[in-house]
Amino acid sequence: MNVRATTEAVSTSDVESVVGDLVRRARAAQRTFEFAGQDALDAAAHAAAWAIMEPARNRRLAELAVADTGLGNADDKFRKNYRKTLGLLRDLHGQKTCGVIARDSASGIVEIARAVGVVAAITPSTNPAATPANKIINALKCGNAVIVAPSPKGYTSCALLVGFIHEQLAKAGLPADLVQVLPPPISKAATAALLGQCDLVVATGSQANVRMAYASGTPAFGVGAGNVASIVTASANLDDAARKIKLSKTFDNATSCSSENSVVIDDAVFEPMLAALAAHGGVLLDDAEKARLQAAMWHGGKLAAECTAKSAAQIARLAGLEEIAVRNPAFLMVEETGFGADHPFSGEKLAPVLTVYRAHGFDDAADIVRRLYAYMGAGHSVGLHTGDPEEAVRLGSTLPVARVIANQAHCLATGGNFDNGLPFSLSMGCGTWGRNNFSANLGFRQYLNTTRVAYPIEEHVPELDDLLGDFFARYGR
Repeated sequence: MNVRATTEAVSTSDVESVVGDLVRRARAAQRTFEFAGQDALDAAAHAAAWAIMEPARNRRLAELAVADTGLGNADDKFRKNYRKTLGLLRDLHGQKTCGVIARDSASGIVEIARAVGVVAAITPSTNPAATPANKIINALKCGNAVIVAPSPKGYTSCALLVGFIHEQLAKAGLPADLVQVLPPPISKAATAALLGQCDLVVATGSQANVRMAYASGTPAFGVGAGNVASIVTASANLDDAARKIKLSKTFDNATSCSSENSVVIDDAVFEPMLAALAAHGGVLLDDAEKARLQAAMWHGGKLAAECTAKSAAQIARLAGLEEIAVRNPAFLMVEETGFGADHPFSGEKLAPVLTVYRAHGFDDAADIVRRLYAYMGAGHSVGLHTGDPEEAVRLGSTLPVARVIANQAHCLATGGNFDNGLPFSLSMGCGTWGRNNFSANLGFRQYLNTTRVAYPIEEHVPELDDLLGDFFARYGR
């Protein structure tokens, strides 16, 4: 055996051992915690929530996240950390997650909530505190232990969060080993070892991480790729639509997978809508400026890290567009007609850059979105600004999307908000369209097993004609 192979074998063995120790400690803590009762589960979830929500800790986490990852801005991360956690607490309030949770005397079924065990939480660099906090709170609420596999860039933020959570758990007399984080340096080998040894994987982040989760052999929930488009119809309130698109496009410098990457505007209001977007800080580039922006944002077909989640002015400067940068634009806009890899602006950009498409009516707008999602983003969601609420139902009935966000700031609404009924989450399932096994916002129910007790009931065997009578009447026997 050569030296290289021997070194790699020892290294892999060491990783398995280190991760194995974390999992053993997690299992020991979880076995007692699972049966501690609803009050203990709620206390643990509340401890993790307050760890990130307390203003001084929240500010430290937000600033460290930007300093370490270079992504987004601290003020928006501060707001995200607080509001997303507050919303999750609202969703979890009063929910029973252990013991008997339902009885149906008619069917004779009793449902019992059971923990899944040790959860592996893969989290992205774009939200190195908010996303792990969301997963940790859900996991603890359901009687589980959780080990976080952060992105390498997000490690310090995540480790600081876990330290804060340990302080709060100690106040409640709960073991620190309920919440752990992989030790540095974060590697694919360590993450893979964790996935193989835990009981459930919840993966948010790159599609490479999601595919690794699905391939691990452990039950997994993963999310699909983002590439959100919003449609603006002829009946929309244009100023309201432009204001909300600006808010969504610029929040945290577009780190969210729910931030619009494209806007599809009906031809009847195309110029007025561009003017409304300009009034809210958007700057439309000409063809030459678009070419320079494309050269700056993509290198060898891949998004350039130096442009990811930066401000529009920073990106303009990187593209050599100083005259635009000095205007301090809120976001940049480019017109596009094509789709696919040869038209990179048709894909996800993770930056305050908005691609503009012109549509000839509602059906053409829907078709443009369908073609965008055939390239990237199928299953995620679509935005709609309209005066006709039924158009949202039409989109939901025909497009490959798990969510239709009507007349709202998309990135704030998709993961739940206080003015819509979607559950608060930072992980959105994209259904089979996005190669996921669920199409809901990832919530506490994904962190539970349910045991069903079946009691005998009075037998009732239906008559065949009660079930097939209509078929027989139409088509014969």
